[in-house]
Amino acid sequence: MNYYSTNHNTPDVTLDLAVNQGLAADRGLFMPERIVPMPESFFKEIDGMNFQEISFEVAKHFFGEDIPEYTLQKIVFNTLSFDTPLVSVSKDIYSLELFHGPTAAFKDVGARFMARLLSHFLGKEKKMVHVLVATSGDTGSAVANGFLGVPGIKVHVLYPKGKVSEIQEMQFTTLGQNITALEVEGTFDDCQALVKSAFMDDVLKKQITITSANSINVARFLPQAFYYFNAWAKLEDKSREVVFSVPSGNFGNLTAGLFAKKMGLPIHKFIAANNLNDIVFQYLKTGVYSPRPSVSTIANAMDVGDPSNFARILDLYKNDHSAIAADMVGTTYNDEQIRETLLAVFQQTGYLLDPHGAVGYRALQELLKDGETGIFLETAHPAKFTDTVEPIVGKGNVPMPQKLQNFMKGTKQTIQLSSDYSAFRAYLNELD
Repeated sequence: MNYYSTNHNTPDVTLDLAVNQGLAADRGLFMPERIVPMPESFFKEIDGMNFQEISFEVAKHFFGEDIPEYTLQKIVFNTLSFDTPLVSVSKDIYSLELFHGPTAAFKDVGARFMARLLSHFLGKEKKMVHVLVATSGDTGSAVANGFLGVPGIKVHVLYPKGKVSEIQEMQFTTLGQNITALEVEGTFDDCQALVKSAFMDDVLKKQITITSANSINVARFLPQAFYYFNAWAKLEDKSREVVFSVPSGNFGNLTAGLFAKKMGLPIHKFIAANNLNDIVFQYLKTGVYSPRPSVSTIANAMDVGDPSNFARILDLYKNDHSAIAADMVGTTYNDEQIRETLLAVFQQTGYLLDPHGAVGYRALQELLKDGETGIFLETAHPAKFTDTVEPIVGKGNVPMPQKLQNFMKGTKQTIQLSSDYSAFRAYLNELD
């Protein structure tokens, strides 16, 4: 299958090139040339399949034309060494827990898949590939741990200084080996702009081979469709209309859900659940997309003022605002509302949300209609935000999983960087 750019100003490329290049030459994002619906038999048999088996069937529709079936199965099964449970929280509302992977965040799925896919494509090539990734929190840790120790690949994580939680920071600044953390004076948008500028630097790309592991890369965001299918499979009553509430920052997660819907998964509607960075919420209301600088909130992974993947949503729906609004509604909440929700859910149900999951839950609480089933994506373990969550629910009420405790024992190692591209370019010029 070929992949085209959302800007439509460059020739189509193969999956191999799309994964290796990350961003198209015209600054667009790669999209598969077609979406192949899942057969009716798949949905009839899905109850008897596990997460790995479901995901493999979905993966074949994305990648089956380009990767041998045995190899693809191995990639999928190795990626998904953990489950994504569906947990009842309150009447008609379920949490899709995506924090059971190695770094306790949903991005473990896409990052681990991409690491294995890129390793497959590198094959016997001797060149060094440099993975550039901007992060507002969990992307950096998931990518760094997904690629840790992979031969022929070096990962460079750019993150905004002082704007990620301590545990998130320790997950990618303490690893060493082939992982380098770049602490940027600025915001996530500044980090993302640096990565995009590097991809547009033709002189630089002649000197080193670079690719991206952000959700701008097709191998990062497409596998996130897997757990939407898995969530639906776990529902006991599949006759009710299903609404997914997706805490949204760069919109890769929600875009993957829209792909799942286009593949035939019976999703009634999506809620794009925003914090104060409500650019898409405003678009859904007005039809005008107006990116602006991000603002800091306690749901920091969603602090994105110009979400890259919205270009994919516009392309998927041929820039038809009414069609997008028919499948997706938006909400926006401030920090105080997020705190209120987190505390109320904990007191009333005993379920502990993270700040991003709180946004997703509150959206369902307010918008879910009678007869509908709501599923919100609990995108990260609450312990990754202990400094935020514990003052809300009380000291000692945020258990720290052992896998997160282990990261806190490391020593932070970073390189300080300004948000000016010339400084980043100088750093890249020194790479092998």
